[in-house]
Amino acid sequence: MHMKIAVLGTGKKAEAWKAKNLDANSYTWVQDTKSHADFDVFVDLDFDENFTNLLSYSTNTTTLFLVSAVNISLEGAFAENKIKPTGNKIIGINALPTMVERTTLEYTNPFDIEITTDLFNTLGYTTSTKVDSRVGMVTPRIICMIINEAFYTVQEGTANAKDIDTAMKLGTNYPKGPFEFLELMGIKNVYNTLNAVYDDTHEERYKVCPLLKKGFLRRD
Repeated sequence: MHMKIAVLGTGKKAEAWKAKNLDANSYTWVQDTKSHADFDVFVDLDFDENFTNLLSYSTNTTTLFLVSAVNISLEGAFAENKIKPTGNKIIGINALPTMVERTTLEYTNPFDIEITTDLFNTLGYTTSTKVDSRVGMVTPRIICMIINEAFYTVQEGTANAKDIDTAMKLGTNYPKGPFEFLELMGIKNVYNTLNAVYDDTHEERYKVCPLLKKGFLRRD
């Protein structure tokens, strides 16, 4: 059965999705949430920053929504909007750049929505990993924390960014160093994720390094 799929996204998240090189006829790019009822599946890559979109989505019990839920949990989004998840089909996904374009999808399904592997395959995911519904999921927490620690290392004068990238790739066999990840993910996404996880956990390891915050505030 052919599924009508829409994708909403901007900035580096949109660039990352396009890097998946999916068949251009397999989905439709949309500019806003107005047409979600016209699709079987609606992917919102920007949901983390626009979770009030849930007010519109909650009126639709037919469409399956896949929304970026890294900086806010789905339960938290419903609570913030003061609505209950009654009859809605909403799944959270890890839509951060360098992660959303991989062939493995990290997702959360706190409301036990029925999903099929056919859907994931259509979206370019040959495998999927279900994780607990929590701010930061799993991979974003780890990668952003490593990037944050790398900024502290530079701030302390222990090493420069290039040397840290090289050391991480040689020492841990990571495909990219923390500053290379930062460049691809975008400092805004890293900063927002760290802030969200710190606000949720109050753990010092997620507290944004002043040097990273300075770079975020100076971004174009």
